[in-house]
Amino acid sequence: MDEPGSAQKKPRLLFVSNLFPDLREPYRGLDNVTILHHLKDQFDIRVVAPRPTLPFLQRRIHFESRHDDRQFRPEFFSCPYLPKIGGLANHHLMLRALRPVILKIHEEWPTDVLLSSWLFPDGFAAASIADQLGIPSFLVAQGSDVHQYLQSAPRRKAILEACQKARGIITRSASLAMMLNKAGVPKEKLHPIHNGTDTQLFQPANQADVRRQLNLAEDSTVLLFVGNLLPVKDPLFLIQCFAALIQQFPQKKLRLVLVGKGPLRSAIENEATRLGIQDRIHLAGPLDSSQVARWMQASDLLVMTSRNEGLPNVILEAQAVGLPIVATNVGDIAEMLPSHELGTATHPQDAEDWIQATAQYIQNPADKALIAKTGQKRTWEATTARYADLLKTVLPQGHRCST
Repeated sequence: MDEPGSAQKKPRLLFVSNLFPDLREPYRGLDNVTILHHLKDQFDIRVVAPRPTLPFLQRRIHFESRHDDRQFRPEFFSCPYLPKIGGLANHHLMLRALRPVILKIHEEWPTDVLLSSWLFPDGFAAASIADQLGIPSFLVAQGSDVHQYLQSAPRRKAILEACQKARGIITRSASLAMMLNKAGVPKEKLHPIHNGTDTQLFQPANQADVRRQLNLAEDSTVLLFVGNLLPVKDPLFLIQCFAALIQQFPQKKLRLVLVGKGPLRSAIENEATRLGIQDRIHLAGPLDSSQVARWMQASDLLVMTSRNEGLPNVILEAQAVGLPIVATNVGDIAEMLPSHELGTATHPQDAEDWIQATAQYIQNPADKALIAKTGQKRTWEATTARYADLLKTVLPQGHRCST
């Protein structure tokens, strides 16, 4: 602990990841930047944010940070990236591009600990450079970097090498830690820490009041989808299942609201028209967090039909509001749905299973207060306290107490 009157500086934390927002992509890596904002009282923080770019498109692109993030002095730069064959080269390309940036920062701003999110290629490059400089490093496994990349031999090799060089690996779920352990990462290096939720924003509210604000009928049953309109989220499968639910419950005023943007919007509109359910579907477009929270408060059920996921923040947010969830059992989703009271994880691409699970919640609404009681425990303050405690284990004794 600092002596009274001492002016000991905060330890220096360098965060390295492509998953960090800028004005072009303000929602990129929101979980990471939220953690940094909660850590800034205990650490002096700087950010390096590479932007993977196809080599033939690589040019001088101006990246500008969001206003609130400028305090981290983020350095954005384009980094060559190869699709398809990238497993053989992208970690080396990242290493080459990242090394001079980190060396320059460390020379003028000696770093105490490095934190990097996304195991490949970011984590490999960051851990390799930190190891060279003698800086202790921690890596963050997001989800797909484990679920998908461990299936690729060259990526798997690079990930395990990065984990060997790092002091520890934070995983966004317990199942990610189990997968890495099975792949060969020692259990003592693995630290599962769930993301937090802004429980002041995502909290229960009077549904009738919110529905009046959104011009929703009070007696309707509202299913809510929040995500990018991409093939991996399979919103067309969702539209088809929803059409079947309308037939199954003709007496119910079922509505499906889709929040998000993406290339499948037109296909969704066309499919809804083909099925004759276009008047039951509302495409709300991309919304900010406060607007998403209002739609959650107005809805009866969060629905997902993804083909692949990590541990989506939208599930944590929905539970904080009190929404039950029906989602395909991919990634780490089932970990958050241990009981029927919270929701159901169905067999991927099994329409009958998904429809049956959703029908149960339409017929027998869940106890929203019980769900919210669980979700409201996952605060960002609790999450980042665990990050801080872990990062401080590698600092000199004088830095281990809060300043």
